[in-house]
Amino acid sequence: MAVQGTCTVVVGCQWGDEGKGKIVDVLAEGVDVVARYQGGANAGHTVHVGDNEFILHQIPSGILHAGKRCLLGNGVVLDIRQFFDEYDALESRGIALEGRVGVSSRAHILFPYHRLMDRAAEDTASLKIGTTGRGIGPAYEDKAGRRGVRVADLANRERLEELVGFALDRIRGRLDQIGHGSGQELDDLMGEALSLGDRLLGLSLDTGAELMATLRAGKRVLLEGAQGTALDLDHGTYPFVTSSNTTAAAAATGTGIGPTAIDSVVGVVKAYTTRVGEGPLPSAFDPAMDAHVRELGGEFGATTGRPRRCGWFDAVLSRYAAQVNGLTGLAVTKLDVLDTIPELEIVTGYRLPDGSVVESFPADTWSLGGIEPVVERHPGWNAPTSEARALSDLPSNARAYLHRIEELTGAPVQWVSVGTQRSQIIPVG
Repeated sequence: MAVQGTCTVVVGCQWGDEGKGKIVDVLAEGVDVVARYQGGANAGHTVHVGDNEFILHQIPSGILHAGKRCLLGNGVVLDIRQFFDEYDALESRGIALEGRVGVSSRAHILFPYHRLMDRAAEDTASLKIGTTGRGIGPAYEDKAGRRGVRVADLANRERLEELVGFALDRIRGRLDQIGHGSGQELDDLMGEALSLGDRLLGLSLDTGAELMATLRAGKRVLLEGAQGTALDLDHGTYPFVTSSNTTAAAAATGTGIGPTAIDSVVGVVKAYTTRVGEGPLPSAFDPAMDAHVRELGGEFGATTGRPRRCGWFDAVLSRYAAQVNGLTGLAVTKLDVLDTIPELEIVTGYRLPDGSVVESFPADTWSLGGIEPVVERHPGWNAPTSEARALSDLPSNARAYLHRIEELTGAPVQWVSVGTQRSQIIPVG
């Protein structure tokens, strides 16, 4: 039976924190199913509905629309305790979840020992990656090392005890080896996590089968990722990356559908650039401007509260993101943050120490620390944009800025955000 429905992927095109949650929230209104395809509880999607703020770490932000089905795919690493904390908190705020949430039986489980190992490894590392300490890296290490525990394993108590016992022995030995204690609180934490196994099994399913059935029925699917392109394990600023593939190609792998089922890819970028954690930021502001824009944009991590470093819009990175994700359109967020800045810059190339200029994003992460950004300057608009509800409502200089972003990235702007509310997401075209 041929696919009759439509499938769209929403992906971050910078270092994460681009505002994917609010774009997914708006697009979710027009779809039937929203599915998350990778990442863990290190992601934080902040969505404002009226006067209410929701920060979602694992459940897709489409859950805030009544009746929408939300799935977590096999590419996710699921923190059981945090997942049910989030689930119960949403229900306590009046969001009905019964029958609306499903979890892939092939998804890997993130246990308390992963969090403990993550913090210990970062604390003792000579090269700091800047992880959130949520256990994401160690969980993906276990997955790749073929020693992980999947949701399906919860149904077999004997196999589960064997897998968990082996993991605990290995983790305790590793913690002792690096002089970080043996984690005496681990037994209680593990007991709490495992006690939720039956509840999780009640939500488990084959996400790929459900998504394909949805598409064959002529319905609409939206796939969302976590983090951003520059944090992709293969295509990002390695080793300062996350432990999974964040780019659009992972949407098929991480949900169990074929790539030919995907119709469009919307890339989300801020009107400037931010980064949290370690690693280079080629378009970084000077310290005074950095502090100023951070304050204007409220640039603090939704998961950790860490301050984000800020910089000018980096067209080199965004053009690269358009390439590796196969973008069919862009959503530009936080345009309103630039309302009072008299002159803007866009980074169009990187000048290397030998004086040559490149316009492609380099594989050598370390070289980014020695480059000089090549910029072009654009006049600001010095006018509020938060009340704009159509592209024509924006100041001419703001429209020109957006047009230049289109030209430099090669992807058309389809959405523009000028605030945190749903009504402040402007459709273009």
